[in-house]
Amino acid sequence: MRHVKETLRQKLELGRTHREIAHALGISVGVVGTTLSRASKAGVGWEEAKVLSEPELEVRLYGAPRPSAGSQKPAPDCAYLHLERKRRGVTLELLHVEYIEEHPDGYRYTQFCEIYRRWAKRHRVSMRQVHRAGEKAFLDFSGKKPHYVDPRTGECIEVELFAGVLGASSYTYIDVTRSQKVPDWIAVNVQALEFFGGVPEVLVPDQLKSAVADSCRYEPKIQRAFQDLAEHYGTVVIPARPRKPKDKAKVEAAVLVAQRWVLAKLRHETFFSFEELRRRVLELGRELNERRMRMYGASRRELFERLDRPALRPLPAERFALCEWKTVGVNIDYHVEIGKHYYSVPYQLIHEKLEARVTATTVEVFHRGERVASHARKDDPGRHTTLKEHMPKSHQKHLEWTPSRLVHWASTIGPNTKTLVEAILADRPHPEQGYRSCLGILRLARRHGQERLDVACGRALAVNARSYRHVDRILKKGLDRIPAPARPGRPEPRPTHENVRGPTYYEGQSGPAASAEGGDAC
Repeated sequence: MRHVKETLRQKLELGRTHREIAHALGISVGVVGTTLSRASKAGVGWEEAKVLSEPELEVRLYGAPRPSAGSQKPAPDCAYLHLERKRRGVTLELLHVEYIEEHPDGYRYTQFCEIYRRWAKRHRVSMRQVHRAGEKAFLDFSGKKPHYVDPRTGECIEVELFAGVLGASSYTYIDVTRSQKVPDWIAVNVQALEFFGGVPEVLVPDQLKSAVADSCRYEPKIQRAFQDLAEHYGTVVIPARPRKPKDKAKVEAAVLVAQRWVLAKLRHETFFSFEELRRRVLELGRELNERRMRMYGASRRELFERLDRPALRPLPAERFALCEWKTVGVNIDYHVEIGKHYYSVPYQLIHEKLEARVTATTVEVFHRGERVASHARKDDPGRHTTLKEHMPKSHQKHLEWTPSRLVHWASTIGPNTKTLVEAILADRPHPEQGYRSCLGILRLARRHGQERLDVACGRALAVNARSYRHVDRILKKGLDRIPAPARPGRPEPRPTHENVRGPTYYEGQSGPAASAEGGDAC
């Protein structure tokens, strides 16, 4: 500003010096002198000057301003510039080069940038965040909730309204979930990525419990299942700072739009199931993305196809499966309990604390971040799932023994040994109860030889013995070298003699004669 009127007032009315006027108005002494000189030449005194406005006074002293050559220069399309800046690697300098190629007599770089900045400020666009295509997806729940009516009880059941938005195009996914718990949070994020048809470089959630296990301004700890989701899709999670909504201004605006263009439209509609409400919300979300935005002259879908879609990473071949993490202890039998079923881990980890990752189909066990066991998930309570390689060597050998293998080994020693082993296995309520007895008997061949062992087994069979201890005692006392006694139940041969009456002596005799004969015999 030239301060023409104030300069004339202080000089002509107050009579102040040039230097005092310059000091008071913050201008040079030369400007004061030039202004007074022009007023004198134009014949303008203070009485005339005080009734004129500042612009009118400047015209009297300096003449009407001439139109500048720059006023005829073509103005840049600031909306186009703003959208192009979202593309990867596009800068204002590059856009100015393209502008000059199209308009050689256009604005130079400094004025070009100034015009764009004035436009951005006028349209309330935050310049602190420039969203590159495919870089970030912002995720949040709405504070205002839709609801449906339970047809049986008439109860209004509130559900959560979710919004996910891509930074560059503002392409928005709107959905409802039953809660903000981890399973619902994971499921709605999977559905959002599938809706976008690709994966952004960064996921930016609020610091809700389902996304952030330990909230912190500087080093938030990501919830384990959400971190697994990010790793599965090849992206990273960078939560917004607590109580800093500008970190996720995109999704804050998207939530506001969802409340106005989805919830507001539902106010006169009644739904009697969660599925019915969700179908309507998804339908309104699609309509929102097709609406033309005045600021950009294009819809969210058009901007998405132009900006974000080419820059998103492809989705993996398999959909992410929700998993649950839990800390488990290894029992003395080298098994961990998950869902009342027992799964084996390497026996060296007995008494250790491990982490189990449980999905609908698999159970994986980790020790210090390294996977040590993987099993198909079973739902049989009280049962065991055991891998042979997790067992100690002695347990593995015990596992290899079966009744048929024991009988085959016994048959290589001799028929008596085979018969005794079969009798022991058949005599026990469960075959495994006779494994140790049979193994002990078979291993006696190492010390006493197969021939002696088979004879000893035959002697044990003769006395109806069915244990390792009997066979071992027979061999230690050398009873296998003594002829075996007759088997129980076989009558011994009677001696023949004239005074020995046989069982048929009294056959055919009866009455007094038999009695008399008997008496005479006496």
